Amino acid sequence: MDSTTIARQCSLCEAHCGILVTVEDTRVTRIEGNPDDVLSRGYICPKATAMGGLHHDPDRLRTPMRRVGDGFEPIGWDEAFREIGQRLRAVRAAHGPSAIGMYMGNPAAHSSSVIYGAALRAALLTRNFFSASSMDQFPQEFVAWRMFGANVLMPVTDIDRTDRLVVLGANPAVSNGSITTMPDAKRRIREVRTRGGTVVVIDPRRTETARLADEHVAVRPGGDLYLLLGMLHVLVTEGLCDERAVRAQCSGWDEITALVADTTPERMAPHAGVDAETIRGLARDHAAAPSAVLYARLGVCLQTTGTLTHWLVNTINAVTGNLDRAGGQMFATPPVDAARFGKYLPMGYGAWTDRSGKHKSFRTELPAAVMAEEILTDGPGRIRAMITYAGNPVLSTPQGGRLDEALASLDFYVAVDMYLTETTRHADIVLPPISALEREELNLVFPVFSVRNNIRYDARVFEPPADGLEDWQILARLITELVPLPARRVTGRALTGVFEQLSPARLTAAAIATGPYGILRRGRDGLTVGKIRRTPGGIDLGPRRPRLRQLIGTSDRKVRLAPADFLTAARQAVDTADTPADGYDLQLIGRRHLRSNNSWLHNIETMVKGRDRCTVLMHPDDAAARGLADGAPATVESPAGTIVVPVELSTDIRAGVVAIPHGWGHREPGVGWTVAAAHGGANVNLLHDPGRTDVFSGAAAVNSTRVRVLPVTPGSGTAATAATAAAG
Repeated sequence: MDSTTIARQCSLCEAHCGILVTVEDTRVTRIEGNPDDVLSRGYICPKATAMGGLHHDPDRLRTPMRRVGDGFEPIGWDEAFREIGQRLRAVRAAHGPSAIGMYMGNPAAHSSSVIYGAALRAALLTRNFFSASSMDQFPQEFVAWRMFGANVLMPVTDIDRTDRLVVLGANPAVSNGSITTMPDAKRRIREVRTRGGTVVVIDPRRTETARLADEHVAVRPGGDLYLLLGMLHVLVTEGLCDERAVRAQCSGWDEITALVADTTPERMAPHAGVDAETIRGLARDHAAAPSAVLYARLGVCLQTTGTLTHWLVNTINAVTGNLDRAGGQMFATPPVDAARFGKYLPMGYGAWTDRSGKHKSFRTELPAAVMAEEILTDGPGRIRAMITYAGNPVLSTPQGGRLDEALASLDFYVAVDMYLTETTRHADIVLPPISALEREELNLVFPVFSVRNNIRYDARVFEPPADGLEDWQILARLITELVPLPARRVTGRALTGVFEQLSPARLTAAAIATGPYGILRRGRDGLTVGKIRRTPGGIDLGPRRPRLRQLIGTSDRKVRLAPADFLTAARQAVDTADTPADGYDLQLIGRRHLRSNNSWLHNIETMVKGRDRCTVLMHPDDAAARGLADGAPATVESPAGTIVVPVELSTDIRAGVVAIPHGWGHREPGVGWTVAAAHGGANVNLLHDPGRTDVFSGAAAVNSTRVRVLPVTPGSGTAATAATAAAG
């Protein structure tokens, strides 16, 4: 039996670990880590082994599907595109361009097809564009824009050279980093300690990362802002910052010192849930370390104070001399150096709002949390047709349980997706791209956020079917159907031919040639796509180097430490600290699992077998006070909704806090993934109020939601649901 082994990357998360895929008789028989990969060095997590399962999954769609009554039937590509074009153009003609909405999920960024996702967004000319970014990194982008002059200038943690790593609201031991791509994060964290450094994790839960650390600080959910203000007070009042150096690199020092004059550790401690001496020690140790870095992610992003918290993270790194230096926060020099042009991109902040007037546009899109309202609320500007690409917002966004109803009410809906999901089951036409193993790629996004400068090639494992289309080809055909064309039958074919010549592979080759390592800059020794293809483990382009001065987009070329509206909001937050809602005495946070990635992998049996992962994690003292036992079903209620999940007890979580993972809740009629439906779980986003968002960016504030947890009693209205959830 002949076998072939091909080197590429796992594209399921930002880490993009290098893998070796062995194939026998058109079947994937083995996936293992590639020891020659310049970034992951042989490491893979369990998710990588699911790549073969995803490719061979019988539930994966392989041909376009059209709704017929309550079901779907196959349809040819040309017929599908014709119908889509006619229906969408009719909606636009009758109601204007913003009557068509678009949602783009985060898998789009895992492929070079994101170029055509952006092009489709532009072709639509709609104000109603949404993406997973407002459920992810929006606060970080907003802070980068306000502090450095460009949203793409989100600094990356130089973990491989730091002497002190402080992690807030992130769990890289499971995620392998985000906005800091660090495959095999566990090894990298251990190496910080091996070389004599220190690792601290600040999180309400003793996470997998915290178990590797020297110190765990169990902050109260939402308390990070106050902890950081207390730290900054100590740094300023004890003279632990080099004021001269700060003033040379930054503006706003005087305003910062005034802000933190009275945010003493003693005053901040009750709001942070951390004692004053711990706050003092964190500040002093950060200042004393030869190099140190605060690294924060989703746990603090998705709060009402997400922007303010990330602002203070960057500010503390800057005033302690740890911005744009080895071992601190740094910026990449990737093969396609798009960050150099970030300062020229308009953010469109506040150029328009949702129809309620509450949520401002940012980077020319609206927060995903308003999507259901924009579809269901009648009147001018209402969304009447939708395009979704690589996303499952019914499960991944808080919509008050109304997005199902909203999608079902649309005049027309087209989805670009490989499955009939909780979202795409509402589509009129579903367009499935070929699988990841049938594509070749050169990803341009994640080298911008990698811990080392690098470029790696994704080889194709299988030849795609003759009638299969890649994501970008589908998106290009949609653009062709939407742009105004005379004699469309003829000119449409011509435009499609033009797009075929402008494939992501060709565009990428041109961008690399003109980039900092390309042949137009470095001559014969420069980087080419051919050289990258011939290096199965990728090409290491060296460590990050200081370059903020080249990239910064502020008018005075200094880091803006003190945007006036940030200062005002921080003062208001100190004066109006969070208080419990009546009867809702616990705070809800999220959590990741190594075998799960949002809602993507629940249809692969190896990723869901074993114990139930959709549980409510509680401290034993909280459970005992409520008469709850380990494994028993419990009702979790918030002012927004109710779900039923089994209880899981652990002393790893702070008392007064509970944790539930997102991405579950698959038992819906019409869903096409059978394994996922057998492990349904519950949709935690039903508990989150879509109106509760980050003050500045509009990102959904799904961490620190107030809830109560109650036993499910026999004969109650939720008892049957509880039995089903427990069985899942």
